[in-house]
Amino acid sequence: MISKAKTILLNQKTLLYPTDTVYGIGCDATNETAVKKIYTLKQRDDSKALICLVNDVAMLKKYIKHVPNEALELLKNVIKPTTIIYNQPIGLASNLISQDNSIAIRIVTQGFAHELITAFGKPIVSTSANISGEATPKTFDEISEQILKGVDYVVNLSVNQNNSPSQILKLELDGTITVIRA
Repeated sequence: MISKAKTILLNQKTLLYPTDTVYGIGCDATNETAVKKIYTLKQRDDSKALICLVNDVAMLKKYIKHVPNEALELLKNVIKPTTIIYNQPIGLASNLISQDNSIAIRIVTQGFAHELITAFGKPIVSTSANISGEATPKTFDEISEQILKGVDYVVNLSVNQNNSPSQILKLELDGTITVIRA
């Protein structure tokens, strides 16, 4: 499955896959064409940013101009999946970056998503598997037909997920941390 999912990512296509939180819709986070497909599928305004997943701090540092020490300290101590909004991303699809030149990134340390990112070697997009404005599906069975048919590849694994979206924190330029979603 990893090999097939990697091929999908390499070919500017989209996939539905289990993350460390909920099922997500993903693609190559460095490819604008693939990112546009996700916005279209979700019927989401492209001014609303999407989250990226990376597999470790080293990959994070490749795509953020400067990862503040506050973020690194925070990442050492988090217990639940935590997405941090960083300033000054580099090398990512421009339609993935917020108007304020920031990007939300989460480090995934285990499971299918981690294995896929490691095999792919680049960040992947992760957005909940629903049409914009609808409830986030908690299980695979709750994902709509529109989403299942709209992606290019579906990874349906029987995995125990946390079934809750990650907490989202914004790291301000002055080093303060603002909770966006607990």
